[in-house]
Order: sequence, then structure tokens, then C-alpha cells
Amino acid sequence: MIVPMRKYAFLVHPQDYQNFLEALRAVGVLHIQTKKDLPPPEQLSAYERSLKDIESAIRLVEARRKEDVEMPAGQAFSADEDPARRIWALQEALDTDRQKMQVIRKEQQSLAPWGEFTNATLERIAQAGWECSFYTCPLRKFQPEWATDRYLFIINELPPDAHFVVLHPPGERPDLDAELLPAPSRDPEALRAAAAELEAHIAGLEAQLDAFAAQLPALGEVRNQLLEHTDTEQALRHTISDAADGAVMVLEGFVPRPVEDRLQAAFENQPIVFWAENPTPEDQPPVLLKNGRFSKYFEPISKLFALPSYGELDLTPFLAPFFMLFFGFCLGDAGYGVVILVGTLLYRFKAKEEMKPILTLAHFLGAATILFGILTGTVFGINLLGDEYAWLGSARLIMIDSKQAFNLALVLGLIQTIFGLALQSINRIRQYSLAYGMPPLGWILLLLSLLDIGMLKMAAPFSTWTAWAGVALIVFFSMPKGNILSRVGKGLWDLYGITGFFGDLLSYVRLFALGISSAILGFVINDIAIQIKGFMPVIGPILFVVFLIVGHGANLLISSLGSFVHPMRLTFVEFYKNAGFEGGGKEYTPFASRKKQEDNHIQNA
Repeated sequence: MIVPMRKYAFLVHPQDYQNFLEALRAVGVLHIQTKKDLPPPEQLSAYERSLKDIESAIRLVEARRKEDVEMPAGQAFSADEDPARRIWALQEALDTDRQKMQVIRKEQQSLAPWGEFTNATLERIAQAGWECSFYTCPLRKFQPEWATDRYLFIINELPPDAHFVVLHPPGERPDLDAELLPAPSRDPEALRAAAAELEAHIAGLEAQLDAFAAQLPALGEVRNQLLEHTDTEQALRHTISDAADGAVMVLEGFVPRPVEDRLQAAFENQPIVFWAENPTPEDQPPVLLKNGRFSKYFEPISKLFALPSYGELDLTPFLAPFFMLFFGFCLGDAGYGVVILVGTLLYRFKAKEEMKPILTLAHFLGAATILFGILTGTVFGINLLGDEYAWLGSARLIMIDSKQAFNLALVLGLIQTIFGLALQSINRIRQYSLAYGMPPLGWILLLLSLLDIGMLKMAAPFSTWTAWAGVALIVFFSMPKGNILSRVGKGLWDLYGITGFFGDLLSYVRLFALGISSAILGFVINDIAIQIKGFMPVIGPILFVVFLIVGHGANLLISSLGSFVHPMRLTFVEFYKNAGFEGGGKEYTPFASRKKQEDNHIQNA
């Protein structure tokens, strides 16, 4: 459900306004109403740039965090420090040193064939009036006669190449069918010394970055301070400061009704004038969702699409059971459901607090998968409806075959379609009037009547009359405020949309298709594993187990992805459309300390 809001307006003297904002932040329940098309002040832009820097710096050092290092929560940075700049300076220096190290490693690799030498030796050769040239060529191209009339020394014969040097007078380098290499600028010992020095410097930079990683709480506090500065600038930005010729400052916002007494208690004895009223749709109040113990775990799914507008129904409680059933239908393997349920239950013991709502959602999805796996008689790709499992006896009476599963998918689609239309009717009646809720009721009558006339034939004569009654509701109430001609024209045009309902209904066949594909893949994995076991008597049983684990693990991952995405598609396209979902709501974000916002988020989860 959507928590009802109250709109508040505050009149504050300019000298008291900063203290008022701090008191408002301490209460932490007012969502400030924003004004459109306001240019951001320069100070706000500066805070946002600093905030972007510290958030990127936190992401950088988070990757370096060591789980076994206890982070000192009490450590903090002074006001004149800029930890983000220091972190990025360290990272840039580290990147530069790593590039230098790559250059040294490449140089060491190029010098490796020449063995140990010193630049002092090369200098003495030059002082003696000789020049030393370095060559390499394939061993098969090397010609021994090159050494007959010149000073040629083979340094290394490392297949497939030979490395050799030639001593010759300066400027008289011999023309050989070999690759002339540049003379080394540093000898191996100098390179080792440079590498050791650079490694020590890199280790120091790494240690400094690790120290920042151990101070993540302090960095988070810096981020929270910047966020609060940003929030304050945003509040000032959306404050009306020219009211009564600048004598007062006006701030408007929204407060959830269950907590408005906290706001009133904070300011009732203050020199501040405020009043409250119920918001209108034009005010565009923010949206705060508050659902029951079951449906609240499906809020992250509904928020993937959009928040509802303030005046309409929150569809989360209504999509939750359908989404859970659809996921179970698509995956449809009791063994996979057990893996999901048991795996998430075990992981819950060491999971962070913010992860536990997601794990609870996975518990529900795993339970639904077990349910549909039992219903379709599928366990790790094994079909329990086969003759070899006749010993299950009466337990197989609750299982359905593929034809019945196909029909069940269509029945679930029809139920959700009718349910969505009913919600649309209720929502229109709540928002507007009874007349606006008539067309969805007309569609319900028409669809159920056509179903009875075409298939069920339970009340055929009566169904004919209810079908025409549904047509009448659609034709005459699709435009409640228009004249008779426009109403009939709009109704006839909407009536043409009946083909869309049949298309929507066929979309639910994907539930059956995905369930069948998952079962077939599981069966194929089992069949291949059995063949491997038979072909390899010695290691066959081991490979049999390994292939089953890897194969079913991959099938579980792939099928789970499809089982999540396609029910989401059915929800956001078919169900939301039939329920008349408009969306476009703004999330309730109170002006509060960041610590309070984080605590509220965990409590709501």
C-alpha cells in the first residue's frame, strides 16, 4: 500500500532558517517539495563534484578491503583533509610505478639471452677502440664463416635463435644476414636494483592505500557529510526566499501521516509558523510503500519498473503471489527448488543485513519451484510420471502431464488478466468516480461470457446476455464526460482491443514452454551422464557425478534467469496494462541525516 501523506508549509525568519534546517534534519521525516527549472547554485555543484570524487575513491579502496582486518570506526579525517584527492594521487602514482615496472620486466626479458654483463665492460671495450654490436638470427641461418675474419662471439644458442656479438672498429659494422639489436642501456644488475627499488616504492603505496581501505567507516562519514551539505543546498535551492519582500522564508514538503506528530512536536514551541493540508494530485506527493510481511519482499521487483503515482493502487501485494507462482512454473523442478531453498537458507547465516530481504525472496521462489516440481513430477530432470515410478502409487494422482500444464498456464493467465481488470476498476472508482470503473467491469463480463459460450457452456443463454451487457458498459462508459456520439465512438474503438486480450492470454504459454525446456535439459543431462558412466568403467562413476553436478548447476543458473525475467515481463507488460498502471511516482526521500536514512532503510527491509 501507499502511505498517505500530508503537505506542510513552514514560514521562518531568515536569521533562524539555518537552525530550522538543522532541526528539520534531526526530525528526518519531511520530503521537501522541489521546484522545477531551477539552476543549481555554484556551491551545490562544488559539493556534487566532491561527492563524486569521494564515492569513486571509496569504490577504489573497497576492492582492497581485507575481511580479516578490523576497521576502526572511531577514526575520522580533519576538516582540511581531502581523502579522495590523496587516494587518487596514490593510485595514479601506483599506476605510474606499475607501468615503469612493466618496462623494466620487458627490458630484463630482452637482456636474458645475453647473460650477466656490466656496462663497465662495454665502456672498457669502447675505450680500447672497439665497438660492440649485438645480433640475433635463427640458428639455421647462422653461418660459421662469419667468425673467420672478424671478432664474433656466440653468447647464447637458445632455440630457435642464436645471440652473438661482434667487435669491430667504430663505424665499420659488418653487414650480416642477422637482426641488429640496440645496445642495452642498462645491465642486468642495474635493472635488478631498479626493480627492487620500484617494488619497495610500490609496496609503500599499496600499504598507504590499504590503510585507507581500513578506514572505510571514516571515508563513509566524509561521504555522508558531503551528502548532507548537498541536501542542505538543495533545501535552500527549493526555498521561497522572496516571500513578504524577503521578510520570511517558505519551505514546503510532505510528511507521512503516521509520523507527522513527530514533526509537530519538534516545532510547536518554536518561533515558526506552519500548517498542514491534504495534498492534491497536482502537488505530486512522493510515494512511500509499506506492505505486509510477505509482499514487502517483492518491492524491489515492482520498483524495477516504476513506482506507482500517489493516487493509484500499489500493485506489489497483488503481483507478489503471481510472480512467485510464475517463477515456480517456469523452473518447475523440485530438485532445483530444494537447492535454491537450502542454499539461500545456509547463506543467510553469514549474509549481511541488507542481503537478507533478497534471500527471503529467494526462499519464496524456491518453495514455489518445489511446489510446481511436485505438481509436474520433475526432480533433477527425472520424470516421476514414467512407468518405472509406478511405485509412488497415489502420490502421482496430484501430478499433471504436459497437456494439463499447458492448460494450467492459460488458466493462470486468464485469472491474472481478470484480476488486473478488477484492480483497474477499483482504482478508477477510487480516483475518479463509479462511471470510470465501468469499462473494466464490462471487459470482465465480456471475457467470462465468451469463455462460457465458447468452452465451458455452463450458462450459455445467460452468458449471451452478460456478454452484451459487458459490451454496453465498454461502449457507453469509455468516455464518461463526452457527448453520446463521442462516447459511442470511443467505446467502439476500445472494443476493437479485444484482440489484445487474446494476445495477452497466449503470452502466458511461455510459462509452460520454459518449464518444459528446463525439464528437457535436465533429462538430457541425466541421459548423457548415464552414457558416460557406461563407456568408462573405471573413472565413469566419478565423471558421472561430476557431469551431473556441473550440468544441473548450469541448467539451474540458465533456467533461473529465464524464470525470473519472463514472469517479470508478464507482470510489467500484461498485468500492469490490464490493471491500468500509470506509474511515475517519486520515491519518498526525507530531509534527514544520512545515518538516519540508512537506519530507516534497514528497518523497512
